[in-house]
Amino acid sequence: MLFKPGTQLYGYENIREGNQEVIYFNYLGAPFVPGIADSNVVMSRVIDALTEVSNATKIVFVQQRNYVHTFNQVKYLIDLSQLYTALIKQEKVLLASTLELGKCQKHINARYETMRYLILGLLKQDPVAMYFELKRFIEEQKINLTNALPEDKACEDKYLKILQRILSMLEKTSLIQQIIQRPDLLKGYVLNSREIYNQFFRPEIVPNFTFTRLMASLPEDGEIVEEYEIGTEFDKSIVTILKIPGKNKYLYHLNPPEFSLDEELQELVNVARNVLLEHKPKAEEFTDPERIRQVFFNIAKDLLGELSESRKIKLTYKNLNKLSSILVRYTIGFGLIEVLLLDENLQDISVNSPAGAVPIFVRHNEFDECDSNIVPSQEDVDSWAAKFRMISGRPLDEANPILDTELEILKARARVAIIQQPLSPDGVAYSFRRHRDKPWTMPLFIKNKMISSLSAGLMSFLIDGGRTLLVAGTRSSGKTSFLGACMLEIMQKYRVIVLEDTLELPVNALRDLNFDILRMKVRGALLKESTEVSAEEGIRTSLRLGDSCLIVGEVRSTETSALYEAMRVGALANVVAGTIHGASPYGVFDRVVNDLKVPATSFKATDIITIVNPIKSADGIHRFRRMLQIAEVRKHWKEDPAIEHGFLDLMKYDVLSDEIKPTEDLINGESEVLKEIAGNVRGWAGNWDAVWENIKLRADMKQSLVDFSIQSKMPGLLEGPFVVRSNSIFHEMSEKIQAEVGVPENKRVLKEFNEWLKKNAKKV
Repeated sequence: MLFKPGTQLYGYENIREGNQEVIYFNYLGAPFVPGIADSNVVMSRVIDALTEVSNATKIVFVQQRNYVHTFNQVKYLIDLSQLYTALIKQEKVLLASTLELGKCQKHINARYETMRYLILGLLKQDPVAMYFELKRFIEEQKINLTNALPEDKACEDKYLKILQRILSMLEKTSLIQQIIQRPDLLKGYVLNSREIYNQFFRPEIVPNFTFTRLMASLPEDGEIVEEYEIGTEFDKSIVTILKIPGKNKYLYHLNPPEFSLDEELQELVNVARNVLLEHKPKAEEFTDPERIRQVFFNIAKDLLGELSESRKIKLTYKNLNKLSSILVRYTIGFGLIEVLLLDENLQDISVNSPAGAVPIFVRHNEFDECDSNIVPSQEDVDSWAAKFRMISGRPLDEANPILDTELEILKARARVAIIQQPLSPDGVAYSFRRHRDKPWTMPLFIKNKMISSLSAGLMSFLIDGGRTLLVAGTRSSGKTSFLGACMLEIMQKYRVIVLEDTLELPVNALRDLNFDILRMKVRGALLKESTEVSAEEGIRTSLRLGDSCLIVGEVRSTETSALYEAMRVGALANVVAGTIHGASPYGVFDRVVNDLKVPATSFKATDIITIVNPIKSADGIHRFRRMLQIAEVRKHWKEDPAIEHGFLDLMKYDVLSDEIKPTEDLINGESEVLKEIAGNVRGWAGNWDAVWENIKLRADMKQSLVDFSIQSKMPGLLEGPFVVRSNSIFHEMSEKIQAEVGVPENKRVLKEFNEWLKKNAKKV
């Protein structure tokens, strides 16, 4: 906050921020930390300001740290300021005409001093003391009334009624009401003690270089259920998960390093930030965010080093790196959003509009939906939007109120959905979908019970068979993660082309694993105009790029016709796969044919539909991601596959065992798709038992990997590098044994694989 020239120490400015009216008090250079709870003078100044700015929703004391009081606290003081105005202007309790009380003049001076003491002194500085003093004065006045001479009783009674009216008005203020309703607060109360105010006026402490507020202290009634660290070696934050009585959501409490710096380091960062803001990178430099962050990090280190020397502040190597990271975060970065994205336990981060009104909400892997202690400001929300426009190269304005893009920071990846006015009438809102740091694999999903080993074996068989696959589900069901795991099942000898409008699939991870992979970024379905190529044209272009597997991030618009063209062409040799919203095979058919206008007969190009969806616990609080169905699309139907039995369930979720299980149709070999795959393989054609045994072999191989990883406490065995290596070894062993005996003997392959696993696991 930069005050206008001439703003005096302890002076204030009121500024409209979004839908909030904020009063900023200047305490820069003050010899003490401002606190409403601690100081009667500070409380009095705030109430004076509120008599002029009665619609204020937030109070901020500006020092090296900003001390923020939100509306829940400000409303207590607004009530008191309104009472003060009413007593002075409407009730006129300080006027002689009010206190003369008819002909009784002899106590007017004492009454006037009492009113000055109560109204001008205690009401603005210590309203709780006023409450107790009023009650004392009333009891004394009752005695005076009893002992008064007959000619004085009328005016003494009038004075008593004035005191009682003031008490009644005071008791209607929200602060005094809260105190009256809590006898525990009044127990042991000592007049003029300000300890009671700590229950009502706890500021959120915000560094001067950020606007986002943080409720730093842990709630007193919260029960800590977990605590862990996130971040890098020099930039660690503490996450505390708390259970709050009476709430069915946990509290995600973040304590980042920037909110616990001492005053000296706070001031150092603030000065350095003001210098760096004069050298903002140009829009074109944001096309390489990683490089520009490294450049700014190096500049920040040099600048902080120079400033610390000139101010004779000794900075350790660790502190220099920590402060540099903080500076980057609050200059060209995304503030506390970056810190949240470093927590691999988070799946979703939601920033709702209007900014500053509600905290950020997160979805945790273990604790599901959580409140957080972070309240973003309008300034930060607007700043992020500008940066995302530059990074993505896509518009975000009234004509284009939706922006889908991605963010990658310190190897943390997230899909970002942004909406603004007029679609979001209260302002800009964000949804961050955090991707796992490493790609999901089939064995990882088995370990987490999303799929069974048999369903993983079946999917592996289908992918090797070059089938067309659609992974369907609702939002946050794990569609994209499962499609990424399927990509790791593709043999490395095949080329893979990936089409996405928002980069979510683990292409870089596959590239690092020596996959022959090409990514194509296409125009988002909701964009009206863009320099990017449409998804439809991107799919058709992929067909001209040679023999390849084709992976489409999400099927949702006019590109669907082109995708089915690719399915009809590409499925002759290689897998074609994508994700789509749908809760059942028929739901997928309905969306593709009726919503996306693909001819019903073209839909037959789909071979397999896999349904993944979250299921809820009986209490409705917990959610678990599960594969619910693997269905085959048969080819004999003409108009409606639901009526003409066009879907064949191969596997279905069993709620009692909490596992997806094979159907009788699969076990008995009724699948036309699997028979078609077998028909092109020597030794399998017409031999369903051999096909079924191979599917079970793949399942056993993956289950062996999961079991060995758990028993040996080596979780790295389930990550991409070792899983891809295991798949390659499996294929090599199968090929070698088949060359020797004519068919890949399952028991021998599994035995040799387990021996290889025990021998090579130690090298991970």
